[in-house]
Amino acid sequence: MSKVHQLFPVPPVVGERPPTSSLPPRFLTPAFPAFFWHLEMTSTAFASPSQIRARFSRALSHMYRAEVPQYGTLIDLVAEINADVSQSRAGGDAGITTRESRIEVERHSAIRVGTPAELAMIRRLFAVMAMFPVGYYDLAVAGVPVHSTAFRPIDAAGLAENPFRVFTSLLRLDLIKDADLRGAAASVLSKRSIFTPRCVAMIERSEQQGGLTPDDAEQLIAEALETFRWHGKSTVSAKLYQDLRKAHPLIADIVCFPGPHINHLTPRTLDIDAAQARMPARGIRPKAVIEGPPARDCPILLRQTSFMALSEPITFIQETDPGETGTHTARFGEIEQRGVALTPDGRRLYDQILADVRATIEPAGDGSNADDYRNALGHAFTAFPDTYAAMRKQGLAYFRYAAGDSRPCDAIPGADGDVEALVAAGVLKAEPITYEDFLPVSAAGIFQSNLGTDGRDAIKASPNRAAFEEALGATVGDEFALYAAEQQQSLTNALAALGIAQCQDALISVGLSD
Repeated sequence: MSKVHQLFPVPPVVGERPPTSSLPPRFLTPAFPAFFWHLEMTSTAFASPSQIRARFSRALSHMYRAEVPQYGTLIDLVAEINADVSQSRAGGDAGITTRESRIEVERHSAIRVGTPAELAMIRRLFAVMAMFPVGYYDLAVAGVPVHSTAFRPIDAAGLAENPFRVFTSLLRLDLIKDADLRGAAASVLSKRSIFTPRCVAMIERSEQQGGLTPDDAEQLIAEALETFRWHGKSTVSAKLYQDLRKAHPLIADIVCFPGPHINHLTPRTLDIDAAQARMPARGIRPKAVIEGPPARDCPILLRQTSFMALSEPITFIQETDPGETGTHTARFGEIEQRGVALTPDGRRLYDQILADVRATIEPAGDGSNADDYRNALGHAFTAFPDTYAAMRKQGLAYFRYAAGDSRPCDAIPGADGDVEALVAAGVLKAEPITYEDFLPVSAAGIFQSNLGTDGRDAIKASPNRAAFEEALGATVGDEFALYAAEQQQSLTNALAALGIAQCQDALISVGLSD
């Protein structure tokens, strides 16, 4: 049984499992949902899911670059900074990030859908690319009326090949207080179809036959791009648009257009502070504050910044006269820097420190208190260890283990179960596991900085994971379980490679916490 299948014991989705006669016996249990089937069962006649994902990511990037020219400027800037950082670290330990060849192609995007049916079909589309829902995020906690998940690869090989991920949000109509406005939004959403018939046909074909040929995959990619493309023509009147925008700008962005245009596409940098400092010289105005933890010697989790959203011309529908024109502000560019994934204990410490800071000072949208916020954040996070060794010893972060030198079991310090002794002796090597997911407060901060704060105070935290998963048609994966399993498997493999498998019983788990 693969580790991937052990991590996601979610029930199958009705109507999506290939005929049982085509499945090997180990797949014939409720523990193996159909959308994991092709991870191990890809036919040589089919394009691999990772190949489809990589080609889709490139196509999306090309499309967005044509739609938002500043995104191209951002890509060039990030490439320049990454080259500078890599060169400055040449000859020394460049750290895990510079050893990841994937960083040059790494992207994440974000979309927002309006109905459960749209979310369910998005899940089926991304399953063709071996991207699965991981994590539940309640953005209402920060005044944004959506809840979300991240579709991404979940196995190490898939992440290494192409780690494209899409942060996907579902509108919470129940958080629109005005009943008439809520009904109007629901009516508009019920009339639209965000997928082309050919796209749906390709998704169904993949589900029925367990994959797509390269030609079919190209058709799927071309058709799927239409779902995420920008449309400058609104599907509502100017009055309804303004009413929805007044309730919350993000509601208008979701409801008033033909589909879930991507609102940003994000490259990964090795130095986000350098990117923030250099953006103005490239004609790009960055948001005032970098979201996430402060700059550290050993980065943790995720830091994000963005350039301010574009004001784009749109046309509204009108029953008699030609469509009225206006502008819409929603699409922007973003940069991210990723650090080590934290354990539950590490995450609790991070969340508490951040909450304490924000209870004292909240970053203003206009940047007027940016320096004060940065100083407060930096001071508060001195309470979080800033060496990988300290984080590992305190069980605050996840690490990937590899064999160092090989010795007889009785000659290895720590062979009785002390992993830290094994690491200190050079018998085991430990490097940080990259955080692959998102932070709800940071995501909301990026959204709010580009959409404004109208309607924010009217939205209260109200997580509803059960409703989200019902709409999704599946259970979201547990990010901590994924990181823990990768850490444990790497330790098991390292000990086996050292020829000290007999010592493994004493080393059952490392750095895991409830």
